[in-house]
Amino acid sequence: MDSLAHAVAEGATGEQLLAEPVPADYLAAHLRREDVGMFRDIADKDVRKSIRVGYVPMPELAPDEVLVAVMASSINFNTVWSATFEPVSTFGMLSRFARQGGFAARHDQDHQVIGSDASGVVVRAGSGVRHWKPGDHVVVSPVYVDDQEPLTHHDGMLGAGQLAWGYETNFGGLATYAVVRASQVLPKPAHLTWEESACFALCAGTAYRMLVGEHGARIKQGDIVLIWGATGGLGAFAVQLVKNGGGTAIGIVGSEAKAGLARRLGCDLVINREELPGTEELDLAARSQAIGKHIGRIIRAGLGEDPHVVFDHVGRQTFGTSVFVVRRGGVVVTCGSTTGYQHQFDNRYLWMNLKRIIGSHGVNYSEMAECTRLFRQGMLRPVLSATYPLAETGEAARLVQLNEHVGKVAVTCLAPEPGLGVTDPRARERAGIERWHETVGPAGR
Repeated sequence: MDSLAHAVAEGATGEQLLAEPVPADYLAAHLRREDVGMFRDIADKDVRKSIRVGYVPMPELAPDEVLVAVMASSINFNTVWSATFEPVSTFGMLSRFARQGGFAARHDQDHQVIGSDASGVVVRAGSGVRHWKPGDHVVVSPVYVDDQEPLTHHDGMLGAGQLAWGYETNFGGLATYAVVRASQVLPKPAHLTWEESACFALCAGTAYRMLVGEHGARIKQGDIVLIWGATGGLGAFAVQLVKNGGGTAIGIVGSEAKAGLARRLGCDLVINREELPGTEELDLAARSQAIGKHIGRIIRAGLGEDPHVVFDHVGRQTFGTSVFVVRRGGVVVTCGSTTGYQHQFDNRYLWMNLKRIIGSHGVNYSEMAECTRLFRQGMLRPVLSATYPLAETGEAARLVQLNEHVGKVAVTCLAPEPGLGVTDPRARERAGIERWHETVGPAGR
């Protein structure tokens, strides 16, 4: 451990952190450009083979950036995309970003430090940074925006320069240090551990924008919301947001074990995909309608009416069903396509029933601040199924790749062990975090 990291671990003040030198290199989970073709014609693209953990050079800090000593990070599905080099290699994204010149050129390296979540301690602030200083405990928003682009000031996600940090940029969070823009940083909830704080920004922020924010479905009291993958990283937060807003949550999950967790998370109705009738002999369009009819009957039998909103991030295998099953005048909100990007649905059920599809991506800084505030208030709580050390990032990502997790999978970086980082234990008790972990079971940690 370098002297700066050691000072962070010892709880040094901002002045003491400034007295320690920034190391010339740092430990990071990263990909190598030379490996881009390694999975060509291979069915099982095992991310453990492409994710390396080793030392990389420390980049220069831009005036609007901070250097964060990362205590913990977490795995998102974009980590899997990066590490399989599909649907496209992220090295091409880094090269395009670098063409802007200036500090953007740093990102085009033969390695990419991955990871789009982080919690940690600010150890350096660029000359243009006003609101953050060494010693601040922070979480990192996953969205990297161009503040010199006009549309960014309307909605950060609309600007063409918007990028997913640690996926479309370099110097991400699965490392002992991370370079982030000051406009990505928010105060860490004092009652959460480092790994709990590192697990929510990308997924909870995305779910907040999809369901609550002005650019999404804008759920209201009494709304019935169907949530695909209700125990996953996105779904577990979606359930909480629906219940907090006075809605009714329907969770669709893939096993009875996950069904139990969905109920403990607060789902009013749970549908286990294992219990749906087999439709393998049908083509995708027919299968979508057959499954939609069956799900619709279950929902109407349990709740008496169809859902107002469907929360879909699964994509090709579910989207036709989502369009079919949402009520007349309802909304399907989508943020991803983990099973495929080419969606198929019967447009008659969309236009003739006045349904809407809303595309949603990431979360702007204001939405992320509001979402983080909900965690600080104890109204949203983390859902973790496993925590791995940085050296085992490949194993952590493999767990997500195979969908063998629930909630989020965390990675400790400079934190020597899980359970550290709580600076307000009384707030933790008021928020009932330990009771929450006991309620949701093994997925709570």
